[in-house]
Amino acid sequence: MTGSDEDPRVAELRTAVSRLRRELAAHPSEFPDRGIAEDELAALAAMTIDRAPEIPRLRRSLLLIAGAIGSVSALSRGLSDVRDAVDLFGEPPRR
Repeated sequence: MTGSDEDPRVAELRTAVSRLRRELAAHPSEFPDRGIAEDELAALAAMTIDRAPEIPRLRRSLLLIAGAIGSVSALSRGLSDVRDAVDLFGEPPRR
């Protein structure tokens, strides 16, 4: 569902999130916060479907995902890709 008018940052985020979701699903071991990571990745995926993601929400999800799977070295590349995609959106505006 990518169109020529789609924000390339959203496409990059969608790709990175999809890749990490697949890697997490294929990861054989269970760890205590796996459910949190899965839920937040699903939330990020939903944000890329039909609207511009909210930057504070992106950052919150990224922090939760990093906290949940940060110590699983097999997932570090995918996590880094998601972080890089979130960083494409820049900083949230200051109030």
